[in-house]
Amino acid sequence: MIAFSVIFKYLSLVGSFATIGTLLAMAFLLLDIEGRLSTQAEKLRRLLWGCAVTWAVGAFATIVFTLATILDQPLSIALDATVLKSFITQVTLGQYLLFESIVALIVAASSFHVKRILSTVLLLILSLAGLVAPIFQSHAASSGSHGLAIGSLVIHVVALSIWVGGVIAIALLDPEDRPIAVPRFSELALWSVIAVVASGSINAWARLDFQGAWNTTYAYVVIAKIVMTLVLIAMGYLHRRNLAKRDRIDWVGFGRLIFTEALIMIVTVAMGAWLSSNHPPERTTSPKFDPAIAISGISTPPAPTWSRIFFSYEPDSLMIGLLITAVALYVKGVLVLTRRGDKWPVGRTISFALGVSAIDFATSGGLGLYAHFSFSYHMIAHMILGMIAPIGIVLGAPITLALRTLPQGRNKDERGVRGTLLTALHSKLAIFYTNPIVALAFFDGSLFALYFTGLFGSMMQSHAGHLFMNLHFILVGILFFHVIIGIDPNPRRIPHLVRIVVVFAAMSIHAFFSVALMSSTTLIDKGYFASLKTPWLTDLLADQQLGGSIGWAMGEIPILLALIVTFISWVKDDSREVKRIDRNVARAAAMGQPDDLAEYNQYLQELAKRDRKEL
Repeated sequence: MIAFSVIFKYLSLVGSFATIGTLLAMAFLLLDIEGRLSTQAEKLRRLLWGCAVTWAVGAFATIVFTLATILDQPLSIALDATVLKSFITQVTLGQYLLFESIVALIVAASSFHVKRILSTVLLLILSLAGLVAPIFQSHAASSGSHGLAIGSLVIHVVALSIWVGGVIAIALLDPEDRPIAVPRFSELALWSVIAVVASGSINAWARLDFQGAWNTTYAYVVIAKIVMTLVLIAMGYLHRRNLAKRDRIDWVGFGRLIFTEALIMIVTVAMGAWLSSNHPPERTTSPKFDPAIAISGISTPPAPTWSRIFFSYEPDSLMIGLLITAVALYVKGVLVLTRRGDKWPVGRTISFALGVSAIDFATSGGLGLYAHFSFSYHMIAHMILGMIAPIGIVLGAPITLALRTLPQGRNKDERGVRGTLLTALHSKLAIFYTNPIVALAFFDGSLFALYFTGLFGSMMQSHAGHLFMNLHFILVGILFFHVIIGIDPNPRRIPHLVRIVVVFAAMSIHAFFSVALMSSTTLIDKGYFASLKTPWLTDLLADQQLGGSIGWAMGEIPILLALIVTFISWVKDDSREVKRIDRNVARAAAMGQPDDLAEYNQYLQELAKRDRKEL
């Protein structure tokens, strides 16, 4: 049964990787025609359908074999409708596996209907979400260094799917389409290789016992996978060296090399399927039982002090990976502008760096660590993620930087990456979200939806829920402050008076939420903090009420700063408008053409003279 489980897991991985690679080729590697799929991209529809169906078959079979393995029962028991229904509706792992299967079916059903680049990009994002969902309940979830192991594995799988899937897609492209797709994929593959090597090394370090685990079959497969990865990196180097000879590329030899690389990657994926279906070797020494590890994946830290809060570090590698990617893209954009001879304001770079640093401190730093064990520290982290860090990100103007540095179309008909971003910014969806009322509803309304409906306790008890919660805080904060004080382009022009009214409304709603939390007489965490049995936290209700007061104090200050910035911006805009009018008047006077106001005043003077004559 284990052998069949590995086979179907392998089928699921190959299908998902090929699906992601095909979507990647359709959306970014091949040419588009003013935002629509080109003829070359439409040729991949049948390939996309076949890959997605393969993924769906492997994913559904994985559900059944995983259930049989967990129950240690024959396959017939796992296929029982009642047992199977209970697994996919009541067990978290079953729910994640079902989500992956549904995503594969959605992609298969959409393969012959998707026509635009934006739709293809959305399918690509959905496919990546379906691929990584089961990882949050994989073997890494039960190992030590919870956040480090899960996050690094998610990054590893995403980067590997882009790398492997892209190579498979390019290998299956028509020879005449490769010269178009390969140069762009080469840049993307370089980033993916770096992420695969770094995340794989971190994950192996977090999960393996270096003293006693290297004589096991598991370790031998890990070593073999490392060797195969190094071979693939060497082949990637040959690709880039070949691409450097732009005027004399041997595309026939290049195609053979691509096919060889794809075969090696398929073998490497098979090793990954075996590793994902087997537990890593147990560590020689097992730590003393800590209920916090079983629930949050983190050992209970000692009582908080200023030094522990500022200098402790519990890495959440998935969030760290996202931040590193954001910083790398931002730095690359600044370097592109510098090489071009353009200047990028230093203040924007500093603002962006401060925003990223605040996010890291609130998720992986000492504050992020203690936020898992105390509601008051969680609320401090929430305020930093939702109200302080977003101001730095917004003032860093990352969208403006992207629009100035992203590659444009490769011919006159292609919209390109920059054009696709512009289309997304002016889409109906962007117009809807940048409505100040909608932004306010997400910014403040989500507080009540999260903390007063039971969602908070449920999300705190899973790594995926906690990650989603943190990302939600960051994104709604960025959306709100983008609407109020944003430098980046906005699809709608919002009057300053409306912004000020929205800021006052945000202050009032946030104050009401904080007072309601301070006045609460029952715990809202569904027993999460009590289950951790934290020795230095004895009065959970008092800690919750303290969190409400912290939320009030920390939340009002950033909103007040946004109000001041909005007012200053209003004054500056009025000043610029007056100067513009004065310049127009001066320009018209220099040309002997009075402006409209002067003409109107002259008209009134003539009427007055005529009235005096009549008298």
